[in-house]
Amino acid sequence: MAVNSREEIIEYALRKLGKPVIQINVDYRQCEDRVDEALLFFSERHFDGVERGYFKYQVTQTDIDRQYINTDDIGSISGITGDGPSGSDILSVTRIMQFGNFTSSSMFDIRYQLALTDYFGINRGLGGSPSQGLASYDSTKKYIKLIQDFFQPEKSIRFSKVTNKLFIDGTLADISPGSYIIVEAYAALNPATYTEIWNDRFLLKYVTALIKKQWGSNMAKYDGVQLPGGITLKGAQIYAEASQEIADIEVDFLRSYELPVDFMMG
Repeated sequence: MAVNSREEIIEYALRKLGKPVIQINVDYRQCEDRVDEALLFFSERHFDGVERGYFKYQVTQTDIDRQYINTDDIGSISGITGDGPSGSDILSVTRIMQFGNFTSSSMFDIRYQLALTDYFGINRGLGGSPSQGLASYDSTKKYIKLIQDFFQPEKSIRFSKVTNKLFIDGTLADISPGSYIIVEAYAALNPATYTEIWNDRFLLKYVTALIKKQWGSNMAKYDGVQLPGGITLKGAQIYAEASQEIADIEVDFLRSYELPVDFMMG
């Protein structure tokens, strides 16, 4: 069965727990809260819950005056469909693209001249001199990158998804209003747009376990109460089972679904 919406994943979880054969004592709003909790974990940790994107943003005078960019003001990722995440979905910012003299694409740019004079001579040699192939070209490109990093290093940035403020330390005052920057960031995918998220195997198991834990929590205060017919309520046992299931699912998730930590060089 394909699950394609919030309502369907809640019904799936309740059936998994025994509905309608067993009465699941959980309010629907509690189920919605547990789904929101699962989605939050999914978007923060699952490689399919986020998308790396490049956001184009035009700097305004307001940004320069306050020395930060509000990512909520950044539009959606440019693309053919136009249905990608927007700045309000950004979870983390990894870098901003360089801007300034070294990003010029005119014929006077040093990289343009390098490509113009050397690219076609990589395997032929220029002026009768023997070619060193790609090794010489690669060394030259690395040297140009070294010069660029020396005179115009990567911008220092600070960002928190709580404040949605992107600080570009010491650079906003150096650019004029109307200039563009490119923000490389990871943004959460909206399950209302990308409904395949609801059918993820991990999310199905995680939502079911969270609702089961809520069920056990609701029934815990009646633990040990005997109903007519000799049935004894065991809310604490349901709660304990669900807690262990959640712990196992999260361990399995961290091993199988989370992106590896990037190496940092400095």
